[in-house]
Amino acid sequence: MAALSIAFEAPDNYRGYTSTHRPIDLVHLARQTSGDKTLELEVLNIFARQARTYMSDLSSGNAAAVAQTAHKLRGAALAVGAFDVSNAAEKVEANGDAADIMMLGNAIAAAEDFINTLSR
Repeated sequence: MAALSIAFEAPDNYRGYTSTHRPIDLVHLARQTSGDKTLELEVLNIFARQARTYMSDLSSGNAAAVAQTAHKLRGAALAVGAFDVSNAAEKVEANGDAADIMMLGNAIAAAEDFINTLSR
């Protein structure tokens, strides 16, 4: 029941995101944290800080480092339910081109905005 409560208690004003497509899958996150809302916010804030750090690492230009960083980011995103970030990181890991990195940055920005909204 706790897994469902966060999905229904979260604010609805996410700039056009529908309940079926948000930057963070709240039901997945609730399953990962056993419904502990304090832990959910803590994990999301850690993820947001990590994602920003990883984005700065992606600017190194070294293809191997970019792929490794994208792989780490993909795993972190999967753990918290940031599936758009995960999908974008997977593309960066495979290709590493500037357009994919820009899409990843946009997905991270959307997830971070969503996390900030939840933290209010």
